[in-house]
Amino acid sequence: MDMMRFSALPMATVLLAACASYPEPPAVTASGEVPDAWYPVDATSGQITDVAGLEALVEAFPNSSSVRLRLLNALLAAEDLPRALQVAESLAAHGYAFSPAAREYLRGQIEGEAPAWLAANAQIAASLATSEVVATIPAEARLPESLAVKADGSFLVTTVVSRELWSNSGGEWEEQSLPLAGNLSGVRLGQRVVVVASGNLGMLGEGEAFASGIFARQSGNQYSLHRAPEGVQFSDIAVGDDATLYASDPLGGGVYSSPIEGLRFLQLVPPGVLRSPQGIAPSGDGSRLYISDYRYGLAMIDLESGEVSRLAADIPVLLDGIDGLWLHEGELIAVQNGVNPMRIVALRLSEDGNRIIGVRTLERANPEWTEPLGGDIHEGALYYIGNGSWDLFEEGGVLREGSELRETHIRRLELAEKPTD
Repeated sequence: MDMMRFSALPMATVLLAACASYPEPPAVTASGEVPDAWYPVDATSGQITDVAGLEALVEAFPNSSSVRLRLLNALLAAEDLPRALQVAESLAAHGYAFSPAAREYLRGQIEGEAPAWLAANAQIAASLATSEVVATIPAEARLPESLAVKADGSFLVTTVVSRELWSNSGGEWEEQSLPLAGNLSGVRLGQRVVVVASGNLGMLGEGEAFASGIFARQSGNQYSLHRAPEGVQFSDIAVGDDATLYASDPLGGGVYSSPIEGLRFLQLVPPGVLRSPQGIAPSGDGSRLYISDYRYGLAMIDLESGEVSRLAADIPVLLDGIDGLWLHEGELIAVQNGVNPMRIVALRLSEDGNRIIGVRTLERANPEWTEPLGGDIHEGALYYIGNGSWDLFEEGGVLREGSELRETHIRRLELAEKPTD
């Protein structure tokens, strides 16, 4: 779910506001090493506009294109072209593709021949279309957000605006309404249970009755409602091997857990640490959660202590803009619909799971995408929504003037690394 979009085009005129406060650097450990700390971020972090504050933010979140773009804008506004070009080059080195207009703007600031990195930047946006359409959801299912693959290969799909579950188990698509359903988003299949997240993601009409929480089906086709803590809006969810449910609140910033039997939610991470937590992937040994913060990167949550740390990378790679996130055979599979170009990547983890040591681009800038959204891994492949329709709707779930409902494609993407010649 792309709730936290940001501008990708450097602008020469940026109004500088008062600098927001910034946390102190982490303490050095007894061994002399500085841990990969996670700096708490909230709405005030997005208000930092001065160069010094943004440089500190880049140091804290070195794999965030969003933060680097903000620093680039600030340097251009301060007419510090040499440092602005250094930041732009670092963005390109991490895999960011500037738009044609942005490249032209940067080119116009440079006397003489364009540097090699700028001349080659357009290549980063080259399309890599490797998935195939395997199912089509009817247009009447308004704003499909995520899906789960059943054992028989059929799909269970959540819809944000329709507020229904759609399934094609019988071959034909059928919808199911849930009493007090809000905007339905995350869906996961556990052992003998189906869980669905419900909340207000800005697509409810004024005064519409709804419940925020988790709908759980444990037998038959009936769902029971388990309400979230007051004020919390669940969206992305995951289920660990120990049958623990994890849920994130992308609007409030908190992360929650509960036994899947007899759902009762405990706060793992309070609001004010993560800005917009979204995709969640439990580790194989059950010791931690990997979780995306949409603007800032990937975090790890120690499930015993509750400590939040940054998942660092040994390679230049962008880790912000991640919506869907899954752990598969030692790699984090990430749908990045908040970077340019949009992509799906496989991030190879170190043996201890504490760092990213490699990256494979599985798909990039598919011309049939609008934006890739949530999905599920089944039999070695990622099944995901390829042409999300957030662009069709205004706040309150109202269809934008001049827009028409469209069918939604479910795509299949093989995850196995292809052998090289």
